[in-house]
Amino acid sequence: MPTSQTDLSELLNRALTSQRSAYLAHPVPTLQERVADLRTLQRFVRDHQEALCDAISADYGHRSRHETLLAEIFPVVDGIDHIIHQLRGWMRPQRRSVDWRSFFGASNRVVAQPLGVVGVIVPWNFPLNLSLIPLSYIFAAGNRAMVKMSENSRHLCAYLQAHLQPCFAPEKLQFFDEAGGVGIEFSKLKFDHLLFTGSGQTGKSVMAAAAANLCPVTLELGGKAPAIVCDDFPLATAVERIMFVKLLNAGQICTTVDHAWLPAGKVDEFVRMARAVVAQRYPSITSTDYTSIIDQRAFDRLCNALDEARSRGAQVVQLIDGPAFDESTRKVAPVIVLDAPADCALMQREIFGPILPLRSYSTLAEVVTSINAGPRPLAIYPFSYNSTQVQYLIDHVMSGGVSVNDALFHVGQHDLPFGGVGDSGMGHYHGREGFETFSKLRPVFYQARWSSLKFLMPPYGKFAERVLAFLIGNK
Repeated sequence: MPTSQTDLSELLNRALTSQRSAYLAHPVPTLQERVADLRTLQRFVRDHQEALCDAISADYGHRSRHETLLAEIFPVVDGIDHIIHQLRGWMRPQRRSVDWRSFFGASNRVVAQPLGVVGVIVPWNFPLNLSLIPLSYIFAAGNRAMVKMSENSRHLCAYLQAHLQPCFAPEKLQFFDEAGGVGIEFSKLKFDHLLFTGSGQTGKSVMAAAAANLCPVTLELGGKAPAIVCDDFPLATAVERIMFVKLLNAGQICTTVDHAWLPAGKVDEFVRMARAVVAQRYPSITSTDYTSIIDQRAFDRLCNALDEARSRGAQVVQLIDGPAFDESTRKVAPVIVLDAPADCALMQREIFGPILPLRSYSTLAEVVTSINAGPRPLAIYPFSYNSTQVQYLIDHVMSGGVSVNDALFHVGQHDLPFGGVGDSGMGHYHGREGFETFSKLRPVFYQARWSSLKFLMPPYGKFAERVLAFLIGNK
């Protein structure tokens, strides 16, 4: 690796220059070339899935193999099939109306063309999903890519560099490890587009660095996504679904349920049901199905946040028997928190762990007012079979996305755009919107052989006056 920031900057700029030169030499890959790239990605994931699971688990300390298969391997493989099925239609030029000019044979087109070189900054929580799904759309749009992995994904990054990177020319794809200062220099590069997934604080720094190059950015951030359980919805079903999503990856998901709102009088019943459901799924924190917290800093943050809430009068209800945590494996037992102070860390910051605060309400208007007083979340999760109540929440609470009567599922729908709003991010990828994010939607006007403006050029006379009056609609 480079020994100084200057060496690092030169290394990254050489990679970018090489990819941009290759783009300029071949700016618009064919459909067949794009499909071949996508199939190469898909084949790699299928052929190396066990090794990828092992690498990610090594980075976590322990990561449930089945969670990696479910949340990383499957979405990449299945998503590529969806892209390939749709790609010909996405690439087809769109015809647009040309109003009165069409009478003279003029026509309009919108052509989706590759931007060039796209940078991707990947977080540690779903490192395969959040590197290869963006790559799928980047390649589908005909681009080249440089990918910067997290410092907490060293094993996976080494594996991708050793086994996936050789499947492509370096002018097409390169991976970079976070070896100290790489992220800073990477975000300073003059990419044609930059995708960042991570915290809002780091996102601000990335956006500021990209702004110096007028580089467009897509920011996928996070926030405190609430579940809102309405009176009519079966509580047992809500508990099953919310606790599954909350404890997936030990809560380390930007779109997980951060906290839940319950009708007044249903909190105790929710807790009782949650204890039964969670104890059945995870008999103890030693379960191989239960994932570790990513590193010591994150582990300490969660433990300290629980200690603070408890010391200030909150009730912490552990949902499984045994120790509250295991520092050697960095596992924290799942808990529900009741009566947490509004200004404590659990209620102010994105939790990103297996901790679920519950809040009660008397009217949905209270919930709306409380959520709207904070930053716009990446998602909201209304639970109700009453379409009027659901629409009220969708209309009155802005968020990046919505899953109704479940949580997280909007993210896995290949034909829906995924992205935040306000503090939870900007821009979209997934679906057609992902293809368009990494494309230039280029307007092309084709003039007819006989120009409709022939008699509307200086020197202007009475005929031009009459034509303009007709076009404007003057009486």
